[in-house]
Amino acid sequence: MNPELPTMAEAKALAKRLRQHLKDRGRVVSHAQALETIAHQHGYRDWNTLCAAIGQNGPDAWAPGQRVQGTYLSRPFEGTLIASQRLRPGWFRVVIDLDEPVDVVTFDSFSNHRKRIRGTVGPDGHSRERTSNGLPHLTLEARAAP
Repeated sequence: MNPELPTMAEAKALAKRLRQHLKDRGRVVSHAQALETIAHQHGYRDWNTLCAAIGQNGPDAWAPGQRVQGTYLSRPFEGTLIASQRLRPGWFRVVIDLDEPVDVVTFDSFSNHRKRIRGTVGPDGHSRERTSNGLPHLTLEARAAP
């Protein structure tokens, strides 16, 4: 299955465009047939299965004010989520205010501390971007309540 599923609105818009495209070429299909075709194009057996997958794709949201922990450039942190924007199902652009600044430079003779970080995380809470050693730039998880 494709981990980068469209939103429900995007999937319906795709079906509508497909239906119009086929109509322009003299082939009339019902809206239900177009929805089924979109589901098949995304690797699902039918529209209902695609709808269920869209609904279960990733966390509901990272909410501003939520306490989080994780790593940024391999440095552990704890902080507060101050902004979150849903990009597509399961993917969020986040801004985190760290409790303690993290040094993002590995050289002994140089430092660069960050108190606020920005990044994009997917359904697994990891960024797509990687460091030179293959680790995600940002990993994020909800912090358990004390």
